[in-house]
Amino acid sequence: MGRAFEYRKARKLKRWGNMAKTFTKLGKEIIIAVKAGGPDPHSNSKLRVLMQNAKAENMPKENVERAIKKATSKEQADIKEVVYEGYGPNGIALLIETATDNPTRTVANVRSYFNKFGGSLGTSGCVDYMFEHKCVFKVQNKEGLDLEELELEMIDFGVSEIFLDDEGLINIYGEFESFGSIQKYLEENGFEISSANFDRIPTDTKELTAEQYAEIEKLLSKLEEDEDVSNVYHTIANADDFA
Repeated sequence: MGRAFEYRKARKLKRWGNMAKTFTKLGKEIIIAVKAGGPDPHSNSKLRVLMQNAKAENMPKENVERAIKKATSKEQADIKEVVYEGYGPNGIALLIETATDNPTRTVANVRSYFNKFGGSLGTSGCVDYMFEHKCVFKVQNKEGLDLEELELEMIDFGVSEIFLDDEGLINIYGEFESFGSIQKYLEENGFEISSANFDRIPTDTKELTAEQYAEIEKLLSKLEEDEDVSNVYHTIANADDFA
């Protein structure tokens, strides 16, 4: 199957250097999961894996409990996940995932960032086709495990790529729609899930010069600073060269 997904860090932008924002993002995801499936992680598989993600990010247990409690409160507004698409300077496609309790505010902010920094906010679907939407699980390795055999076995569950990362964790990439079936397989077969997320991988990328990257970096930074923005993905091939 090749190892195309190993280059994911260089092919997308997903920076969460600020711990406080990481916790805010996870808190919103927990609220959404609880509202959709209830507060019991034993019966809510999405919540169960988010709690594992929180642990991997060293999010305090009380923060997780607070988010679950907020989700069950009548005063907590619904948080909606909204995706915005557009183009930045030099024709770079951008896909922005948000989690917001006020979409009117969020779209106004996102549009203002595009306008201010030389981009253009597009309509739904204008760049989505340029990205593959995947789920990715990171699980603890098992002694004597054959990754090729595991990959062959999990193809029927929607898995498209399995490999070891630099930290010795098994990375499992699958189709977006296969999240539930992959999670179920891993849990039923005794794998310890360290984290589980979704990823958008560009199918085509463009290399930029340092000057060109400096132009779009202003837009990327502004988007990432917005508290409603969860993830920003782009089609820059050599973004890590300027990190």
